[in-house]
Formats: sequence, C-alpha cells, structure tokens
Amino acid sequence: MLDGKVCIVAGGGHGLGEATAIHLGKLGATVVINDLGTDPSGESRDEEPAAKVAEEVEAAGGTAMPHFGDVTSLEYTQELVDDTVDEYGRIDGVANFAGILNDSFTHSMSGDEWDSVINVHLRGHFALLRNVAAHWRQRSKDEGLDSQRSFLAMTSRSALGNPGQINYSAAKSGIMGMTWTAAQELSRYNVRMNALMPTAFTRLIEEIPEEQRPFTEEEMPPEKVAPMVGYMMSDAAEDINGCILRAAGDAIGLVSEPSIDRLAFQEGGWTAEEIADRFRDTVGNDVNLDRTQ
Repeated sequence: MLDGKVCIVAGGGHGLGEATAIHLGKLGATVVINDLGTDPSGESRDEEPAAKVAEEVEAAGGTAMPHFGDVTSLEYTQELVDDTVDEYGRIDGVANFAGILNDSFTHSMSGDEWDSVINVHLRGHFALLRNVAAHWRQRSKDEGLDSQRSFLAMTSRSALGNPGQINYSAAKSGIMGMTWTAAQELSRYNVRMNALMPTAFTRLIEEIPEEQRPFTEEEMPPEKVAPMVGYMMSDAAEDINGCILRAAGDAIGLVSEPSIDRLAFQEGGWTAEEIADRFRDTVGNDVNLDRTQ
C-alpha cells in the first residue's frame, strides 16, 4: 500500500509513534523515525528509543532510519528534512506524534508547565510543518509532485476540555486551527493537511494511577490507531484535506468542525439589557447553556 513512500514519524520512539512506524514499514514505506528520547514530562535526552524502533521496523520487513533531535527547533527540523531527502530523494508523508504532559489545575499551573507543553505540541508541529511544507512547495513549483503529499498532525479529545490539562487542551485546540489554515494554504501545491484525534494506551496513560485510568491497553492498544495513519499516508486518501479524523480501539471516524449553532438578529444591534432580557429565549432557547456537563 505504501511501497516507495518515504514517511517521517516524529515522536516515533514511543507508544503511538512506535506502533505507527512499525505499521508503515509493514505496508512498504521507508520510515524516518525522529525522537528526542525524553520522559513523559519532557526531561532527559536519549538516542536509544529512535534507534530501537528503527530496528523493529527493519525486523518487520521495512526500511528505517533513526534521527535524533528536537522537533521544536527550526534548525533541527530543517536538518531532518534535508537528511531525509538526501538519503531517499523524497518525502511523501509526515505524522507528528511528538508530545509531553505537565498536568496541573489552572490555579496552580506554573509558567514552565504551560510553556513546556505549548512549546512541544504547538511549536513542534509548526517547526516540522514549516520546513517540510517549504520543501514540498519548492518541489511542486520546480518539477511538480508525482502524487499528493500528506502531513498528519495530532490533536486530542482533551481539546474539548479536560480538567488538569489547560496547557495540553490549549495546544491540541491550536493544532486543529493550524490544520484548517495549513490545509487551505498548501492545497495549491498538491499537499493535504489533516489531524488525527487518537485514543490509545500509551506511556502517558501509564502515568495515571491504575485505578483512575480510563481504559486498559487491551481495550485501546496503539496498534489499532496505526492503520488510520497508514491510510492517510497512502494515495487512497487523495483529496482528504482539512479534516479532523478519529481512531480509537475498534472505531474510526470524522470529527465535526466548530459551527455557529444559532443566531438572533435585531435591527440596529443590541444593548446589554436587551440581551439580558432575550438571550435565553432566543439564542439559548431549548439549548444546554452549561457545557461543563
């Protein structure tokens, strides 16, 4: 299905990235595995995870190259793109799983806890997207692309709101906005941009006390998310662009975009007092206005 394709899997040294890299290799892709080898909170550095996954991909019959570096760095991600093109001549797809957690409630979250998560998820997506998009744009203008290229970002159900994760929720919501904008910008160059909202048992779930975990590894294994990534890296997904996709256990799906539910008009506009008198009977009529439930 992916014979001849060259794919970068960022954050490929653990969990979902690891399962995806192996699956892409089984489908025939050449896989470049980026990882910085951090712990779940973003501390430490280790080259072993990316190298280990590259060995697993090759043991499964694929071709792989490990690439150690910080995906938030514009300089490093340019190096990643250049090295991949120098080695294999092309880049067909990118899936970015790189991420960390530093959970805390809003009233007690530190600036460092906020910055670290926003940096890895949002800047990490931007830095890699920026440089691979520039490569694809130039190649499209110079010689044309022989097939559509695919960038798959990672969002999360936490973007819908999750207590204790205001930093992570903000980052994952931002990735959806990034996806919709980039999809519009890059489609003219034969590049499609989508985001995946996966649910799986990963090392981040392992950080949660066992009695509080929302599901088990048997219920939500990472291996059940990987086929959706394989599909989105393939030519079978041609013209799927600007979508938020879902993969969780035995389910796959499409997540709806935010929309305006209801509007009320008054000629000449509204005063605050008029809104107070009429909001619940017009815009809010028969609508649940407490979205925390």
